[in-house]
Amino acid sequence: MTKLITLLNGPNLNLLGKRQPEIYGRETLEDVVAAVTALAGDLGLSVAAVQSNHEGALVDAIQAARETSAGIIINPGAYSHTSVAILDALNTFEGPVLEVHISNIHKREAFRHHSFVSSRAEGVIAGFGTEGYLLALRRMATLVGG
Repeated sequence: MTKLITLLNGPNLNLLGKRQPEIYGRETLEDVVAAVTALAGDLGLSVAAVQSNHEGALVDAIQAARETSAGIIINPGAYSHTSVAILDALNTFEGPVLEVHISNIHKREAFRHHSFVSSRAEGVIAGFGTEGYLLALRRMATLVGG
């Protein structure tokens, strides 16, 4: 039986490929999910992808992952910098959590330099574009024994 990894994407990530392509690139979220899903198959894992612009929906998805998933890969978007609720939900999850950011948040505005999620994550990947998702999945495979 393959281990399930929950892939969470927060606000505005549904606009990948359309929103600020000079920062976030031209790949769509559908492209990212397809690439992650394909790699997951090669690694003996499966992926459940969720994107929401709503904080509560992301909290609900994290809580649901407690019952179904071996690990969580999350790009919380702007909620990285504001959401104690997402951090609290992640703290109830017993498996590994990896945080992904397409851009290097430390080279951007000062308010983006702090992430609440990072204090819960086993690792943070930032600034590698959408390839960061694949790097995170490879690391997750090691962490969960995929």
